[in-house]
Amino acid sequence: MERRTFLAATAATAGAATLGAGAGHAAARPAQAPEAVLTGWFEDTYRSLEAMVADNGLPADNIDLSGREPVLTENTSVTNIGCWIWSTVAAAGLGVIGEREMHARLARTVATVERMERLHGFWFNWYHTFTGEVLDEWPGSGAPVNHLLSTVDNGWLDVALRIAEDADPLLRGRIRRLRADIDWSFMYVPYDPADPAARPGHMSTGFRVADDALTPNFYGALMAETRISSYLGISDGTVPRQHYWHMLRTLEPGATQEMPPGGDWARRDGVTYFNGHYTHRGHSYIPNWNGTLFGPLMPELFVPSARWNRTWRTNITGHALVHREHGLYEAEYGYWGFSPCNIPEGGYSSYAVQYCGISPEGGHSNTDKTYFPYPQEPEADAYTNGVVTPHAAAMALMVTPRYAYDNLRRIARDFDAYEDGYGFYDSVNVGTGTVSDRMLSLDQGMTAAALAQVLQPGLLQRPFRTGGFRRRLKPLLAAEDFGI
Repeated sequence: MERRTFLAATAATAGAATLGAGAGHAAARPAQAPEAVLTGWFEDTYRSLEAMVADNGLPADNIDLSGREPVLTENTSVTNIGCWIWSTVAAAGLGVIGEREMHARLARTVATVERMERLHGFWFNWYHTFTGEVLDEWPGSGAPVNHLLSTVDNGWLDVALRIAEDADPLLRGRIRRLRADIDWSFMYVPYDPADPAARPGHMSTGFRVADDALTPNFYGALMAETRISSYLGISDGTVPRQHYWHMLRTLEPGATQEMPPGGDWARRDGVTYFNGHYTHRGHSYIPNWNGTLFGPLMPELFVPSARWNRTWRTNITGHALVHREHGLYEAEYGYWGFSPCNIPEGGYSSYAVQYCGISPEGGHSNTDKTYFPYPQEPEADAYTNGVVTPHAAAMALMVTPRYAYDNLRRIARDFDAYEDGYGFYDSVNVGTGTVSDRMLSLDQGMTAAALAQVLQPGLLQRPFRTGGFRRRLKPLLAAEDFGI
């Protein structure tokens, strides 16, 4: 499809960024994002999601815009469905669509979700976009799908259903019946001091259908996006509050990890844990597993931890600033925002900043997978073919609004990475200038939620500020200090 030249209004309201050789160099203060521009971004992003939705109300996993006509994928996931649901509620809240249209769209999607096959109260990870049937073979290759009831993906659908239940009284009863069978204790493995490796008090990554059992892997890192399922279970009362303290801030001192942690041992609710953090370029924060930006930020779209506890805001902001300074000063890409996304040349990969992750194998911000063990500091020319994804910077609008807006408008302007009526393309190789020809439901859904949160704070958060979230989860998050 033919891309447009980016909004002239954007260029007119913000001057070019000034990049120094290091964090201490002076730079012109970025302009504040004009509301009209952010609204336009939301409208276009939502239109891209509309274009991905089949007649049954299910969104495709992604859309290919390389040809004259958009092409939808035949596979979708429960997270994709959740993205469509919450983006539709946001569109109505921002006046992009009317309440009647919101109800019609949600009702169509809910009707299909009601018919979709489930097991143990949870949905399978992959379905056919156009039929809603469980996907047994991957489109194109015919390879068998390894069926999984994914803990985190079901978490995002549960989030979306709660948002729709709150927003649409006409669907409330049907959605409550859908959600009645979700029991988060099914995915939780209680702590056993006699065997903490096999029973660590964490959420399993999911239930593998072929094995008729939970996977032997766990979501251990607190600061990953996967914490959303923990939040849901704790708030429902189906998972004990001690689970929160069992999740990892960092690994213990002496364990092999990205860098030596700061902090000290602590004990809360009968749980002894290492209350650790990392510090890089003067910013202290809790790492996720491999250093992506969406991990710390995505749950914040819905659960207002930064509002409940200033330390949470410091932590999340630290991630955004380390990503920014890696992109501008360490790697000198000129742009930032590293998370899983479409590879601009084709395929899919996870991009990250190694200093934001626990993994001793290190995350990477480029397709060439540059990694130097801490505390080595490579020269900027060691980083080639850096890949940024706009959805990561869009979520950073919540905590570093001027920096994130300046970054987004320059990505759009400098690489022609914005499509009128569709929004941002999924990713850009800033070394070659190659722009992805695809847009992903997940990434567009995160962008839409982030823009909605900036334009109308709290629009999608009401279900997560009341009830069990207020009674059970808020006190835990408010007590957190991360040893910072």
